[in-house]
Amino acid sequence: MATMKAARLVQPGSPLEIHEVPIPTPEPGEVLVRVEACGLCGTDIHLAVDGDLPVERTPITLGHEAAGVVAGAGADDGSVKEGDRVALFPAASCGSCHFCRIGRESLCDRSKVYGMARDGALAEYVTAPAASVIALPPEVPFDIGAVVTDAVATPFHALRARGALRAGETVGVVGCGGLGTHAIILARMMGASCIVAIDTDRRALERALRHGADFALNPSEGDVRKSLRTAVPGGLDLVLECVGAAKTVQLAIRCLGKSGRAVLIGVGPERPELPPLVAFVGREQAVLGSFGMDRVDIEDLYGLIASGRLNLSESISARYPLAKANDALQHLARKEDAVVRVLVEPRDR
Repeated sequence: MATMKAARLVQPGSPLEIHEVPIPTPEPGEVLVRVEACGLCGTDIHLAVDGDLPVERTPITLGHEAAGVVAGAGADDGSVKEGDRVALFPAASCGSCHFCRIGRESLCDRSKVYGMARDGALAEYVTAPAASVIALPPEVPFDIGAVVTDAVATPFHALRARGALRAGETVGVVGCGGLGTHAIILARMMGASCIVAIDTDRRALERALRHGADFALNPSEGDVRKSLRTAVPGGLDLVLECVGAAKTVQLAIRCLGKSGRAVLIGVGPERPELPPLVAFVGREQAVLGSFGMDRVDIEDLYGLIASGRLNLSESISARYPLAKANDALQHLARKEDAVVRVLVEPRDR
């Protein structure tokens, strides 16, 4: 039996183990993908470093942000053929529930996230439902194609589908790591008139300014709301919260102007408070959740990259081989160099 190497989570919160395992066989309706690149994100940190997210079983292979080449297909599937360049939708969606049928794959009733409910792409090969892989245009390299699926598509979905950003509006981004940096790039491309970056990391703020933010505010150095009144006197039209903490959610809401929308991307266990209803309701403000992305978000981003409209050349901060997957996770977790995305390349180069 042919085998491959895979980075396996054996115990949540413990280092990954590199195992030699059988190359998986695709079931009917599935494809086998030879992984060329797999990005790491905060979810992987929660699983393998902090151990505070549940997994359906252990051991399990992590990695939900991936691109590669179709190496085989199960019976009864002709939609994807061997040799096709593809990316994985970060969760294996069913393709048949109500939400999948209306193009809301982020809310799929039977979704199985790679690395949490089924084996992921921190391996030389991964299987995926043919209906949930996405064609990768030849103009989009595998590394960029991989990180787009989550690190870029998540803020794009928040800005476009949930936040309904209109050209000329003002935008704030609370938390300028990987998601926040891409939110700034996208908001500028989508026509925001003014972008305010908010973070406690000086290097993250400096990067935000390089990528299109007009102002950078540090909550640890002063009153953000007071500074904001100078930069955007009426408050912000749209604020993306990319941290997932109660205090940053509350800060995002306080930065809103009349009819402003706060879109929450970050996930965490804390429970934030709304402002007094007389102010919140009277100003017609809104707080919206934004979970992941839909297939169309990824497809449209690939189109923008292929046409030269979107440049993500600085999105990958570091690359590691599969054998160094734990070093890659620690690099991301430490955030010592204001990291955007860390990439693992499973195949020997």
